[in-house]
Amino acid sequence: SPGRTGVVLQALSADERAARANALVEARAREAEERKRAEEEAIRRAAEEIRLAREREEAERRKAEEDTRKKFEDEARRRAEQEAQRRLDGELRPPAEASTVRPAHPGGPRPGAPAAPAAVKPLAPVAGKPVGARTEEEEEDSARRGPPRTISPAAKKVAVPAPKPTRDKAAEKPRGKLTVTTAQKDEEEEDRGRSVAAFRRRVQRQQRRMMSNEPREKVLREVVIPETITIQELANRMAERGVDVIKLLMKQGQMLKINDVIDADMAQLIAEEMGHSVKRVAESDVEEGLFTTVAEEEENLLPRPPVVTIMGHVDHGKTSLLDAIRSTKVAAGEAGGITQHIGAYQVESRGQKITFIDTPGHEAFTAMRSRGAKATDIVVLVVAADDGVMPTTVEAINHTRAAGVPIIVAVNKIDKADANPERVRTDLLRHEIVVESMGGDVLEVEVSATKRINLDKLLDAILLQSEVLELRANPDRSAEGTVIEAKLDKGRGPVATVLVQRGTLKVGDILVAGPAWGKVRALLDDQGGTIKAATPSTPVEVLGFQDTPEAGDRFAVVDSEARAREITDYRQRLKREKSMARGTAQRGSLADMMTQLKETGRKEFVLVVKTDVQGSLEAITGALEKLGNDEVRARVIHGGVGGITESDISLAATSHAAIIGFNVRASKEARESSEREGIEIRYYNVIYDLVDDVKTAMSGMLPPLLRETMLGNARILEIFAVSKVGKVAGCLVTDGTVERGANVRLIRDNVVIHEGKLSQLKRFKDDAKEVQSGQECGMAFEAYQDMRAGDVIECYRVETVARSL
Repeated sequence: SPGRTGVVLQALSADERAARANALVEARAREAEERKRAEEEAIRRAAEEIRLAREREEAERRKAEEDTRKKFEDEARRRAEQEAQRRLDGELRPPAEASTVRPAHPGGPRPGAPAAPAAVKPLAPVAGKPVGARTEEEEEDSARRGPPRTISPAAKKVAVPAPKPTRDKAAEKPRGKLTVTTAQKDEEEEDRGRSVAAFRRRVQRQQRRMMSNEPREKVLREVVIPETITIQELANRMAERGVDVIKLLMKQGQMLKINDVIDADMAQLIAEEMGHSVKRVAESDVEEGLFTTVAEEEENLLPRPPVVTIMGHVDHGKTSLLDAIRSTKVAAGEAGGITQHIGAYQVESRGQKITFIDTPGHEAFTAMRSRGAKATDIVVLVVAADDGVMPTTVEAINHTRAAGVPIIVAVNKIDKADANPERVRTDLLRHEIVVESMGGDVLEVEVSATKRINLDKLLDAILLQSEVLELRANPDRSAEGTVIEAKLDKGRGPVATVLVQRGTLKVGDILVAGPAWGKVRALLDDQGGTIKAATPSTPVEVLGFQDTPEAGDRFAVVDSEARAREITDYRQRLKREKSMARGTAQRGSLADMMTQLKETGRKEFVLVVKTDVQGSLEAITGALEKLGNDEVRARVIHGGVGGITESDISLAATSHAAIIGFNVRASKEARESSEREGIEIRYYNVIYDLVDDVKTAMSGMLPPLLRETMLGNARILEIFAVSKVGKVAGCLVTDGTVERGANVRLIRDNVVIHEGKLSQLKRFKDDAKEVQSGQECGMAFEAYQDMRAGDVIECYRVETVARSL
């Protein structure tokens, strides 16, 4: 129709309606939020205005009080000045005026009053001023006094102008602040300082008292005595004179000076001799109470998982057996197919947890196996059925006996064709290990790690043994335990694998392990997952140490960082003193001096060793120290955990050492520095190869062995003198051969009189390289002419033979 517009209304879809509805809801929500924010802002503004109003009122009140106080002080000051002016006017009034005002004293003049002057002298004129002119001070005094007072004509006739009294300004005391109290004081009552004479008398009395031999009252004290103390410090703590202490020592036959150090026993004798009581302390007292020594209460103890250590000879299948139990492949990732680290894992069997500790089997890892035996409850001794008892197996048995823990024998590799379990049982009898099948009390299980045979029986035997032991611990206390392994990770810093033995270790705890301390930043289980707390018998990786702890150290949780620093400072100082004592050549017994004299000529193969974990460093250092003999030895001047750095290169360049990296690498800067300095860096991941290469290098430092090979003998028949040559011996080769350039000995009457070399060997007139037995020849020696007929010439060859360790 003509009244309609041309706008076409389009129907909205469901999505558009929903979008508009959401926009409307959001707009309403924003309006409500803005309204709420405006109300809060209004409330805040009102509160701020109220606060400002109160502050203004308080400021005005304080200002009014300050004005009132100032007004009162001004009024008091004004009254004091008026009173002082009044008294000053009374003192300066002329005597004639005073006689007209005051009545005469009966009986004559007042005692002490000054006599009236007989004649009044005219005032002397001041230079530069006319007579009668007033000074500036007089003008100020008149202005202060106000208008002049009117005096009667009679008084004017009697009053005689007196000279103005002057005061000695040098003798006048300085006045302080003029107040009502000071104005009302008499001049005699003012404070006066101590005179010089009085001070001198006081000093003399003190000197006489000190020089007098009057006995003073002795004060007995409790003297704290450390392990060592100087005589001066001891005297100070007893409040005695150092001279008296030295006199007492001289009476006992000890001639010491004031700065000499004495031990705690002698200090205690001195203190008790002088009547004081003694309290002995030691530096190690900082560690008191760190580890719990008292038994836990029975009601606080709860069952805990057993800790089982897998021990045995190398390549007997320890890690493979543990992999089969955990369904992992740890052994496949080991370098050379052998375990070179100590590891801790936790598995679950029949609803109960079991903690396993895997130890290396190589002979160099003795310390690791010892730590594993000490931190465990049960030892599983793995013996290969096809190999029998080996030296490392015997060592594991000895470690277990020293730790006093039970043994479970696991005869591994029974699936092999040449397996002989009976041989294993018989070999164990020689080491007093009697298994149950032979009438003993040691549990025994035949297993196969590769075929997974009888693994459940092994776990059942472990759980049975743990039930017999009744393993319990208190989880509701601070944590204690053992550091199993430690390393320096490039991204995470020092990382320690610890086994919690008592209490619960939580994130945020401050713990001390040997000379290192730290605050727990994170706890990681054996699968790499993060946990918040570790209960007893739980192995965890701890992140947060300030320094890398040493494997085998015990750790404990302390209450504060100050306590942790105090303990670690003491331990680091003790460690430093021990290392200095080892490095310092001290004079000992005669045998020690002879040993040092013998070792003076020994050659040293200097090394810098860097490893991935603390246990490997310990094992490698121990294996290298065993190498060598009386002529050459290996010396590790520095060993550390972590990658090879520039400081290691600098140390090696200074001491001419070689650098060995075990499962670590050098940084880019360290590699460039080693190329500049010409320092060789050798990398290894198997300890066999490392020890063999070092042994070969040390063998090259040994002096070669000289071996003589007899060639033949010749008898001198005649001596010929040849010009330009000297004496030539005509000889007959009696046996063997004679070679030119060989070593010879000249023997006369069965006595060697000369050793040297042949310079010439001739057969008739021609030079000969070799002369056989039964032939005649001519010989000439190098730089020797004393040859006679009948002498015997012995010809031999010297061979150099390389030696090896």
